[in-house]
Amino acid sequence: MSEKFKQLAAARKTAFENPSYFRQIVQGILPITPPSIPVELRRWAADFIAEALACPALRTADKESLTVMTIDAVRSLLEAPDQDPLILKGGIMAAASAYPVIVKWIISNSYHKPAWETMSAIKAKILSVWDGAPTPVKLCCIKFVQRVILAQTASNGSEPKHSGLDVNLNIIPPNHDLLDSRLLEAEAIGLLDRMLGGLQDHSSDPLIVDATLNTLAILVRSRPATSSRIINAITNFNPLKLANSPMTLKNKIIIKSMIKTALMLLGNLARRDPHGPLTPRITQAHERLTRARTELLEEASRKRALPVEAVTSPGDAKRQKTEAAAPQPPLKIQPLAPGPHTLAEVFSLTNNAGLQAFDVTNVPAPLTARIAVKTLGSIDQGQLDLAINGVRDRLAALYAAAPAVVPAPVPVSGTTTAQQAAVNPETAPLGVEEDDDAYEPDFYAAEDTEQILNKLDNAPPEVPPEQNAEPDSTLGLGPFRLPPPPVLNPESAARVSQVTAMRIFGPLSGLEDPLVKKQKTGLNRLAANSHDRDSWLTLITRLATRSTVGLNDGIKTEADATALGRPQMSLSNLIREMLFNYVLEDWRRRIDVAIAWCNEEWYNDKVAEREGLGAPRNYERCALRLMDGFLSYTTGQDKGITRFLSEVPQLSRELLSRVKTLCSDPATVHLAMTSLLYVVMFKPPAREMALDTVYEIWLEYEDARPLAEKYLHKWRPGFADAHASPDNGVGGNGSQAVTA
Repeated sequence: MSEKFKQLAAARKTAFENPSYFRQIVQGILPITPPSIPVELRRWAADFIAEALACPALRTADKESLTVMTIDAVRSLLEAPDQDPLILKGGIMAAASAYPVIVKWIISNSYHKPAWETMSAIKAKILSVWDGAPTPVKLCCIKFVQRVILAQTASNGSEPKHSGLDVNLNIIPPNHDLLDSRLLEAEAIGLLDRMLGGLQDHSSDPLIVDATLNTLAILVRSRPATSSRIINAITNFNPLKLANSPMTLKNKIIIKSMIKTALMLLGNLARRDPHGPLTPRITQAHERLTRARTELLEEASRKRALPVEAVTSPGDAKRQKTEAAAPQPPLKIQPLAPGPHTLAEVFSLTNNAGLQAFDVTNVPAPLTARIAVKTLGSIDQGQLDLAINGVRDRLAALYAAAPAVVPAPVPVSGTTTAQQAAVNPETAPLGVEEDDDAYEPDFYAAEDTEQILNKLDNAPPEVPPEQNAEPDSTLGLGPFRLPPPPVLNPESAARVSQVTAMRIFGPLSGLEDPLVKKQKTGLNRLAANSHDRDSWLTLITRLATRSTVGLNDGIKTEADATALGRPQMSLSNLIREMLFNYVLEDWRRRIDVAIAWCNEEWYNDKVAEREGLGAPRNYERCALRLMDGFLSYTTGQDKGITRFLSEVPQLSRELLSRVKTLCSDPATVHLAMTSLLYVVMFKPPAREMALDTVYEIWLEYEDARPLAEKYLHKWRPGFADAHASPDNGVGGNGSQAVTA
């Protein structure tokens, strides 16, 4: 079993490193979802399917095909007889991600009735287990119900799309075969009432209340039909019901949590629409909850109120407590017991064994000095005198109890004592033997400084050591050799490379954008001419593109030949992956970084091609990945796609075909056609490829046909003949690339 989990973990990591592998890996794990499979494997499958369907890196078309492929497996996981809570959590989260995708897919594919029936069965199963499930499963059910309400109510069009999806009743045609707008909206309103009822039914469960409140903000903002009901429920919600029960610490924490979540929700709603018709009610409810929290939960932190008797009694009302403070008991210092004692015991004035065993050297010296100064400034002088006298008495007692020391006899010259005194060989004068009894020291006056200097001046000069003297062979040092380094296996190298790549991106959080935008100098710019964000990003892109060029020539692993082989994650590829994630975190502001990265990749490919290096070409792959990432978050008002196509150094048919997918959404048709028109007008080398893409859009997408026909009539004079003869193919089919 452990080996299987290792393989599954490796497959999961590969999928998130390259989302194009999601479809193959999901197909491989579908056989482990039936109820006969061990529960551990089904838990892993449920979590992975939920992560795959929620992955933001997947394109809309890939997410639709992946969702249609997995809904049967999700139903099998939810309808298993054992009802494992962890499997239910994963299955419900997968269903929450799949529901709007299935609704949008069914709108265009009304003939596929089994898919909608399966999704309806999944919805019915989740709603049936909602009330009796454990709390973690209930939280997932609340999230699923929120996605259902968003998909089955009309939108006001003010919210941007979420992960490329804005599914609501407005996009459902009135005569659809499977989806009835009136029934779907009625069901959504009923689910909303059921979810809002949880605020009253589970008012003592902070997890349910907080989860419900956190899902209501997007409904109030983007679904006008639900805002009135939600505001009524929030204003009637009373999180202080637990105040009637004993106010324990647990109840205080629960009440604080629910009030804080409700106040945050009301404050955000009031700030987003300060002039709305419901804003006065929201503000009133916010003030009511604020006052209630202050009166109930902050009562304990207030000072004790003055008793009524003290107010009515005669006397000075401002000086209620006039009795003197209780005197401190006199300090008692115990005398030391007989026997030897340490210096710490002599100065110790406490009888507490714990304080006596405390090592004061562990306290920092500055802190000890501050404590000593404050203590000496506040201590009573009488107590200090008692302590000093007590320590003095202890020292006197120890001195009196010490035995008398007999002084050693001093040997005198010519006496028996001097003859019996042994000569210490370590301290004996030079030239005196141990058995020389006739030695008598000379007592002369010591030389002064002037005599010593005169003697040094008259001394013969010292002989310098020989410059070319042969060193002693026994004292020579042999050659020093470092121990050999440990063997670096591929796993350790990959781990070290990942840490290195993460440290490269570390300084970006502390760097600021330059105050004055400098003119771009293209590929000739210096990577580290100033310590700002642009210079560091230039250095990172060049590390990704040029640092290991030619180092991996001729190296091909066996895993590269298979479709599921994990790509070799060298240092350059790791930096590319982290750079890709950095750009997608805020791609509208970081479109400059993406364009600079593509320029560096294109330049590096051209240099490698000119030098005849066998390095792989990375420009096309990186440009396609960036385009796929941008399309997942693009709205009709974004101009980043047009700028990206206009500033990358090379366009290909595959890159332009990505723009064609925007025409599947009516809101982004104009953006796609405008981007292609810009390429046609200002990039003549890529004009024919862009016109071929416009012609394909004219053939495949009915919503974009009028605009595409207008452009083709203007820029391709032979379009009328091609329209009259459908057999004429699109000119210039191929996969060649054009440098723009």
